[in-house]
Parts: sequence; structure tokens; C-alpha cells
Amino acid sequence: MVFTTEYGLILLGAITGVALSAAVGFRIFVPFLVAGIAVKLGALHVAPDFAWLSSWPALAVFVVASVTEVLAYYIPVVDHALDVIGSPAAVIAGTLLTASMVVGMDEWLRWSLAIIAGGGIAGSLHVGKSLVRGVSTATTAGLGNPIMATGEIFGSLTTSILALIVPVAMVVIAAVSLIVVLWLLVRRRQRQALA
Repeated sequence: MVFTTEYGLILLGAITGVALSAAVGFRIFVPFLVAGIAVKLGALHVAPDFAWLSSWPALAVFVVASVTEVLAYYIPVVDHALDVIGSPAAVIAGTLLTASMVVGMDEWLRWSLAIIAGGGIAGSLHVGKSLVRGVSTATTAGLGNPIMATGEIFGSLTTSILALIVPVAMVVIAAVSLIVVLWLLVRRRQRQALA
């Protein structure tokens, strides 16, 4: 099997990291919590410099941060503020998650991959989610945002778990989602140029 060789394990780690980074597009801390629990249970292995992900203090912080983030998205105006500050945070979180999963790769290549693939997918999907939330706010006067928040929580949790079970499928889904986000951005700019 492909993922049993040294290079296959590096590839699997990179794919898992990028798949987890896609979940960051929905919520920043939930994928860290899921990854930390998986490492603690021995179901996932991380680079030695990221072993802290499964420490009890880190897991406690991830639980508190996840619950706080989830609840904050149900508060009007706060949800918009989180979307604004969330884009750079998503890029950083996606970068860290991807870097944490890649073991056995040259450091320069590891961090380049993490920034481009992990940070890129997390930031792009977060921007896409923010655009959808903006449409929800505009069309429902914010009344649809709690429904959006619930869907985003479900999306983050499901994507995080599936990233550990079927990482290749999740990367394909994330890539398709990224293409849709880019298409929506281009269409939005075209409409703005015509207006």
C-alpha cells in the first residue's frame, strides 16, 4: 500500500494536515481539539515538536477555546467581528495543523507546504464561509445567522473527524470547495465592477 513507505507516510501526514486545515475554515479551535484527542488516544501521530497538542493543559485550552468560539458565533455583531479577525487566525491555525502532521520532511519544505497548502486552504475556506455568512446577514437581517453558526459547527466537527478517517477524500472535497469559493469571489467582483 502507498502509505506504508516512508514517503507514503509523509504524504499521508501532509494530506491529513491539509484536511484538518480545511476544518479550520469553519471553526479555528475545534480541529485542534479533535487532533489533540486523537493524538492522546494514539490514533494520530504528530511531529515531535507538536507533541504538546495532546497534553492535558493544551486539551483544556482547546475545550475552553472551542466552547467559547462556538457560543460567540451565536451573538449578533460578535459573529461578524470573529469573521473579520478569523481570516488571519485561520491561516495561522491551518499552517500549524498541517506542519504538525508532517513528519520526516525537510523543515523548509515542511513549513512551505504548511503555509501554502494548510494556511491557504484554511484561510480561503474561512473567507468563503464569511461571504456566505454576509449574505445570510444581509438577506435575513441576521436572523439566519444562528442557523449558519450551527451548520458551521457541524461542518468543522464533521470535517475534523473525517480528516482523520478518510483524509484523501476530505482534501478532494476541500479542493472542490476552494474552487467554488474562488468562483464566488470572481463573480462578486464582476458584479461590483458592473454596478
